Amino acid sequence: MISRDVTIRNNVGLHARPATFFVQKANSYKSSIWVEKEDCRVNAKSLLGVLSLGISKGTEITLIADGQDEADAVKGLAELVDKELGDN
Repeated sequence: MISRDVTIRNNVGLHARPATFFVQKANSYKSSIWVEKEDCRVNAKSLLGVLSLGISKGTEITLIADGQDEADAVKGLAELVDKELGDN
């Protein structure tokens, strides 16, 4: 199991369209993946779960993955967040 902290930088946070891209990317990996905000942890492959965290701009989240491609999963999702989820 590995984890990495990232900060959401896009203007709308991880809502609606950006969350959809995030969940689609998470579903491309075989590992179990979670997003953690403060004391709440949700399945990163669940759109409703991710939306339920109410992640806004400037929020720090933790990406956690466990499985055969865990390193690739955390790296890929962190890169997606770092690219600001298309909010250019």
